[in-house]
Amino acid sequence: MLKRLRCAGWLRLIALVPALVFCLISTVYSYAPAALVKPLFPLEYEEHIQAASEQYKVDPYLIAAIIESESNWNPRARSARDAMGLMQLLPETAQDMVDKGYVDGGRYDASDLFDPETNIVFGAAYLRYLLDYYDGAIDRAIAAYNAGIGNVEDWVAEDTALHNAITFPETQAYLVRVLNAYNRYSELYANRFADAS
Repeated sequence: MLKRLRCAGWLRLIALVPALVFCLISTVYSYAPAALVKPLFPLEYEEHIQAASEQYKVDPYLIAAIIESESNWNPRARSARDAMGLMQLLPETAQDMVDKGYVDGGRYDASDLFDPETNIVFGAAYLRYLLDYYDGAIDRAIAAYNAGIGNVEDWVAEDTALHNAITFPETQAYLVRVLNAYNRYSELYANRFADAS
């Protein structure tokens, strides 16, 4: 009997190890000095991000955070739902930005979303659209970027903190991930962009 109790104790301890490891990684990820986490937050396509940021009045660090969270800087990324490129846009969303007048369809092709410059322009335009729609509320714009405006409208109607109202675990995690990346990019690459929005 004593042997079984000892074995059960070890099994409980073994079950806790992954949780403790995850907790440790999360703590290091969130609070580690900049020098340790900078390799986890690369910054590429700065020229395109700067240009799109200026054109659409969207914080370049927010654009970088979306890219990091959506594609991990892979311009050829494609989701199971056919979202494409750095900012993981659906062709329909890109075309919608042309139709709404946010993007010049003569200059940028909504079907060329694997091109980094084109993708960043459409992604920044879509972020501008969402920020306008939500009167500048960054958390709502980020959640809508992931889950769509209709879902965010339902969650906002709950009249509680958005993060608590979100019913999709993926979107809850996405919101936290993007906000964390946004803070990290702002800290790690401070003054990298001229007149950051």
